[in-house]
Amino acid sequence: MDFLMDKTEENREEEGQVVNPWEVSSSAGKIDYDKLIDKFGCQRLDHSLVHRVQSLTGRPPHVFLRRGVFFAHRDFHEILDAYERGDKFYLYTGRGPSSEALHLGHLIPFMFTKYLQDVFKVPLVIQLTDDEKCMWKNLSVEESQRLARENAKDIIACGFDITKTFIFSDFDYVGGAFYKNMVRVSKCVTYNKAVGIFGFTGEDHIGKVSFPPVQAVPSFPSSFPHLFNSKDNPRCLIPCAIDQDPYFRMTRDVAPRIGYHKPALIESSFFPALQGENGKMSASDPNSAIYVTDSGKVIKNKINKYAFSGGRESVELHRKHGANLEVDIPVKYLSFFLEDDAELEHIKKEYGVGHMLTGEVKQRLTQVLTELVERHQTARAAVTDEMVDAFMAVRPLPNMFN
Repeated sequence: MDFLMDKTEENREEEGQVVNPWEVSSSAGKIDYDKLIDKFGCQRLDHSLVHRVQSLTGRPPHVFLRRGVFFAHRDFHEILDAYERGDKFYLYTGRGPSSEALHLGHLIPFMFTKYLQDVFKVPLVIQLTDDEKCMWKNLSVEESQRLARENAKDIIACGFDITKTFIFSDFDYVGGAFYKNMVRVSKCVTYNKAVGIFGFTGEDHIGKVSFPPVQAVPSFPSSFPHLFNSKDNPRCLIPCAIDQDPYFRMTRDVAPRIGYHKPALIESSFFPALQGENGKMSASDPNSAIYVTDSGKVIKNKINKYAFSGGRESVELHRKHGANLEVDIPVKYLSFFLEDDAELEHIKKEYGVGHMLTGEVKQRLTQVLTELVERHQTARAAVTDEMVDAFMAVRPLPNMFN
């Protein structure tokens, strides 16, 4: 069931947390995901679905699935049903290009989407919302377009299959069939409904109010006539962070009214700032996050100096009481990026009882993240402007379902 929540801002304030595409905050310091699932009306992604992914694909579930990073969904089981029947589906995700470099939190949906593309062998559309960032971040049109191309290089470096992937920027692609679907969606959503979903105020310019249909319509295959013919009507699966859910609650409400399938979603939790879940990763504070442009030396310094520790005040107390794993950022980061389940459990056990010290855990995290970032930097250096042009070219994808 989808809830199109009116009085959204009032309800969120009462619960002490705000989660929307432009703001994530909680007076309690950390997001209550159970409460968020209840409010948004999505479902928790349980072990039976994770096991079913493995059974259907014959591949181990991604670490983000095994460890509950992607923890909620809308109709993911229907996508698996369709796949089992031999029906087609495609993937849709995106990026709002507001900064030169991505941090590790930005990589999470793309790493997971690449896994989905690989194991299900399906096409993918990636939307670069340069128009959105132009309106929300007060960037010029030209700067937004430049950042979109730079961010596209980082996305391509994640290893997507060019024969199955179409990357587009809104400034370049919106028009034709895509714009027709935007108009169809716009006619179905009243201004009051948009205010209820997104919390727009009288101070917001009309560009913001008009944007949600732009992010909605990549959910519909007819928005991409060069990829899908009129006889095709594949389902759409959207991997994203849960703060994007308001866009797709709106989309799912409208879709049946204009003749389309509701898109399915698989949604992730938020990647915490180095300073802890009370902190916020911010471009204005480069020490709040690990960026894909950071050197090994910078990564080591950030982790040692800024990563919030659950270790005790002294070695003696730590040996006696162990670490508080609930607040320890190095352990949380390892839970995202350390592939070996057995090693992660060993670290958590030994650190939790005080046998391992904070410095040892931070050292292992430094190794893991340095290897990850250096791999990404090598891949990104190989991405040329011509490769970006090729991924963004409006073209058929003849190999997209093979």
